[in-house]
Amino acid sequence: MALRPNPTLRQLRLGAELRRMREQAGLGGSQLARALGINPAHVTQMESGKTGISVERLRTIAALCMCANEPLIEALTEIITDRGKGAWWEEYRGTLSDDFLEVAEVEGHARRLSTYTMAFIPGLLQTNAYTGAVFDRSLTPLPHHEVDQRTAFRMRRQDVVRSGATPYSAYIHEAALRMQFSGPAIQAEQLRSLIEDSERPTISIRVVLFDVDALPLNYENFTYVEGPIPELDTVQTDSSVGNVLFDAPAHLARFRSMLARLESAAISEDDSREFIRSIKKDMESKYA
Repeated sequence: MALRPNPTLRQLRLGAELRRMREQAGLGGSQLARALGINPAHVTQMESGKTGISVERLRTIAALCMCANEPLIEALTEIITDRGKGAWWEEYRGTLSDDFLEVAEVEGHARRLSTYTMAFIPGLLQTNAYTGAVFDRSLTPLPHHEVDQRTAFRMRRQDVVRSGATPYSAYIHEAALRMQFSGPAIQAEQLRSLIEDSERPTISIRVVLFDVDALPLNYENFTYVEGPIPELDTVQTDSSVGNVLFDAPAHLARFRSMLARLESAAISEDDSREFIRSIKKDMESKYA
């Protein structure tokens, strides 16, 4: 079987969970290979997502590793069996960096999304004009066609929450509501769109005010992606070097703690909607 040159995130996650399962059982790669009757290099390839496995082999590995977590095994089975399904973001492979595709992939398979942002309106709630203004002000100037392509890609990503298919909670710091990209008109339009989104039944928008003393958190922005079971949750953050993903149990526990802090620190949905409306009115009257 030919090795995959570019495993998807789900294929990589399957491999990582196989490795975690083996390590928790105290087995070395060569020990597992011997029990399976395969070359040790094959174990490495499976755990790196470079080669696929069958559902039968997954269950054999789980039995050898004494894994009795049936919900985890079923969730990993789902990853194996949906490998032939197409994904819209694959249309952009080769034209956008893997960072963009990875974000769309984790969002596309999420059961629920929760986001915290401090400097920007969350990407899944941005207007076309706001997104274009953000990309247009990149530290490294981008050609106009790249700005347009990245903007179009972000607009397509929004289908996952605007369709109501995936419940979405957004915690937005007051700073992001007041930060302007390309002037007050675009910001006012963005705030108006946020108010409309806050009225959707599957979207929750809550504001973290300047005077909250429970912050700052360790990250200026992050997205917590809930999988079919808690063990398969993922956290995505942006950094100066690109997209960063976390899935280790200790990391997931840390970000769940951050979400709990945000839950207690943010004002209610109704109060948030009125607060956003007041900022929009102030901005419109100031720059009228």
